[in-house]
Formats: sequence, structure tokens, C-alpha cells
Amino acid sequence: MIIRTATLEDAKSICDIYNHYVENTVVSFETTPVSISEMQQRISNILKEGLPYYVCELEGKIVGYCYLHNWINRSAYSRTKEVTIYLDKDCSGKGIGTILYQRLFDEAKTMDIHSVIANICVPNEGSVRLHEKFGMKQVSFFSEAGWKFGKWHDIGHWQVIIT
Repeated sequence: MIIRTATLEDAKSICDIYNHYVENTVVSFETTPVSISEMQQRISNILKEGLPYYVCELEGKIVGYCYLHNWINRSAYSRTKEVTIYLDKDCSGKGIGTILYQRLFDEAKTMDIHSVIANICVPNEGSVRLHEKFGMKQVSFFSEAGWKFGKWHDIGHWQVIIT
């Protein structure tokens, strides 16, 4: 298993992982698959900000990725970041998310970051369990915040103070 910084060449593999969630689940509230060029732009934007974006390779195949990004684009929020993680649909529950997050949180602790927030569509026991493993606690709950697949879905925010 290799954890490394994402490159623009990883965009197709990242799209393959992410678009499964877009098209088949409420884990992402996007409703249209993301193109490779759009994903390349997203990766580029994160890396230009100097924020970590990691992929996990297993036997030469990208099986997961995670990154930090700006939570809200207002200067007072500059030391609060949002965390995002997605795993290949066949790779959850195998410890890959924990390994990716360990690398990401270790890096975040060396940066000028005070708080990390995760946005989770609930219920999602696996995601909640992963985030709480890293000290995150639920700090908000919003009923019927997103409309997808013909019904309303709730979300919660989990947060950890790292400095």
C-alpha cells in the first residue's frame, strides 16, 4: 500500500471512485458525475492552496483518496478546513480510510490549521465511526438539508480542534 500526494494524472481514477457515490448514494450531494477535466481542476485548486491531497494505491490501483479544503471562503475561517474522503466501493471496512486519514491528520497538525470539519449525510455509521476515530465530535445536525433521489436527507457536521 502506498499513500502519496495526488497528481492531475490521478483524476480519472478519482472520478471512477467519486462518481460511484454521486450516481448511486447520498454520500455526496452532487447529482451529476464529475468529468475528468473538472476533477483535474479541483485537484489543482487544492494543491495550489498548499493543502494536502492524498491517494492510496494498492497493487498499482488507486483505491481511495482524501484531502483538506477551505471550509468557508471568508478570511476569519482561514484556519478551519473541511476534510473529504472517498474509498473505492469495494474497499470500505478494510482500514484504508484510517491509513489515509492518519497521514492527512498528521500533515494537518504541522500546518497553520486550528479546526477540521467533516460534513456527513446521516445516517452513515461507517463514516461517523471513521471520523470519531480521529477525535471528531458531532457539532451540528440539519434536517432535510439535501434533496436527492426523490427525498430529503439530513446532514451533520463533525469537528476536531487540532491545535
